[in-house]
Amino acid sequence: MTAEESSFIEKVTNQESRRLLNYIRQQVSNREDAEDILQEVLFQFLKGFSDIRSTERITSWLFTVTRNKITDYFRKKKPISFSDRQVAGKEEDGAPLMLEDILPALSRSPEDEMMREWIWNAIDQALDEMPEEQRDVFVWNEFEDRSFKEISEMTGEGVNTLLSRKRYAILFLRSELRELYNQL
Repeated sequence: MTAEESSFIEKVTNQESRRLLNYIRQQVSNREDAEDILQEVLFQFLKGFSDIRSTERITSWLFTVTRNKITDYFRKKKPISFSDRQVAGKEEDGAPLMLEDILPALSRSPEDEMMREWIWNAIDQALDEMPEEQRDVFVWNEFEDRSFKEISEMTGEGVNTLLSRKRYAILFLRSELRELYNQL
């Protein structure tokens, strides 16, 4: 690995670590587990760097690997006591308030915690089924807080095209999550 590649990897790691950790914390309430997942993702990035063909797609690649690592985490996860669960976004470290914290009619009871996990799993599955261009715009704008102007500069696509893709992504999510909404 060249010094230039090492410098680039370090730059990407510094830029993306916080956003990746925030994304992981939306679904994994235990901070230590979330940090372990982040470390696995960053290790995978370092290990697979030479196979990533386009540097413009690195963020998308990182979030895809992150989603897969979260899925693996829940597959391997041993049952934990509900008293060990933490509420994301409520710690002193200034973590942002997560969507799961403001879902209507859900308390912190064990049943509601399971419901939250079910909701996030349904959202994650819907994102996996979404067309890639729509998913990328949705993730960049909603989870990474990138403006449409930033995304446009990054992809070379027009802002109106990106707005349209996000609109289609939202319509897709509504359609895919309608049954879940009706059950709630």
